[in-house]
Amino acid sequence: MISYPKNKIRILLLENIHQQAIDLFEEESYQIIRHSGAMTEEVLADAIRDVHLLGIRSKTQVTEKILLQANKLLGIGVFCIGTNQLDLKACSAKGIPVFNAPYSNTRSVVELAIGEMIMLIRNVVTKNSLLHAGQWDKSAANSFEIRGKTLGIVGYGNIGSQLSVLAEAMGMQVVFYDVVDKLSLGNARKCQTFHELLKISDVVSLHVDGRSDNTQLMGSDEFKQMKPSAVFLNLSRGHVVDIDALQHALLTHQIHGASVDVFPYEPVNNDEGFESPLRGLSNTLLTPHIGGSTEEAQKNIGDFVTRKLIHFVNKGDTYGAVNFPEVQLPAFTHSHRMLHVHFNVPGILAQINTILANYSANIQAQYLKTQEDIGYVITDIGSDYQSEMIQALRDIPQTIRLRILY
Repeated sequence: MISYPKNKIRILLLENIHQQAIDLFEEESYQIIRHSGAMTEEVLADAIRDVHLLGIRSKTQVTEKILLQANKLLGIGVFCIGTNQLDLKACSAKGIPVFNAPYSNTRSVVELAIGEMIMLIRNVVTKNSLLHAGQWDKSAANSFEIRGKTLGIVGYGNIGSQLSVLAEAMGMQVVFYDVVDKLSLGNARKCQTFHELLKISDVVSLHVDGRSDNTQLMGSDEFKQMKPSAVFLNLSRGHVVDIDALQHALLTHQIHGASVDVFPYEPVNNDEGFESPLRGLSNTLLTPHIGGSTEEAQKNIGDFVTRKLIHFVNKGDTYGAVNFPEVQLPAFTHSHRMLHVHFNVPGILAQINTILANYSANIQAQYLKTQEDIGYVITDIGSDYQSEMIQALRDIPQTIRLRILY
């Protein structure tokens, strides 16, 4: 496909993407279509037919059925951290890179986690409920400082490691467990087993990703291994905790308290009611998936993901894509740039360059990178392209998509 003029590029933004993103897209003169909530599979499959870019957050599911209708779609921006709501393999097979924001809201999540653990360990949640009910309970019983307590972090990625640093600065002892070898920060110590972490921690905080292997990572056996005085936090993904097992652990005092920000099922919008076995439990904090919901985080996400999409549209850059070979080349003023996406089989680059040579197209710069099933080539040529040459490139077997930028 020959690149459209910017004012003909249509972008569909769902789930109240931050105004910062709107402003940047408007500067590019894109046609912006906004929808406040998520869309069902059927509605989105119809809406996406004439869309070139899609922006979503955590509620929208992008399935293979939807992508089958997305013949004009160039890229997807996920304005949050997780990408398990998309069929990434189907996106790759259609030549559609997906960009997310892996760092932009880490501070917001970490600050919420610290605030929650303080409120739980100080027993503020219970005392707040009693006072709202008219009962004055001025007592130090079951109220403790976090200083000197052991924080067990499950998942030592961007969020877990930053939580480690701030918690240690507040006087906590930090241990962590991760299936991948990670360099510990400060005085944090890696536990050799998940069981070891659960056994010694006064606070257990989950910061794992949404892969299927993590489904019900915390169940009845895991809660039994925790200290009766310990508190539990989940600010990662809803499906990684068995909610019924957590309810039982709280009701039977296997653990002292819990704070949960994510749930196995979450309302699709603010008009839908919230149901959970955890409602009404004492010393239990429930928040509606707001770990990254601060003005600072949403603005940072809006800026980061939007610029990734714009750079891809304007220059072909895929640096930071979660499902695509990462390729960057500087823009050249006296050249034409071609983007070739193909299934990763031997000989594609040789075929591209043979066609270019046959049409006397001199290569000024070129970069190829492959990733498992697909390959991506950016080529800058110093002469005008011919329609026959473009068709020949498009006709290379295993071609997924060819796009001319300029």
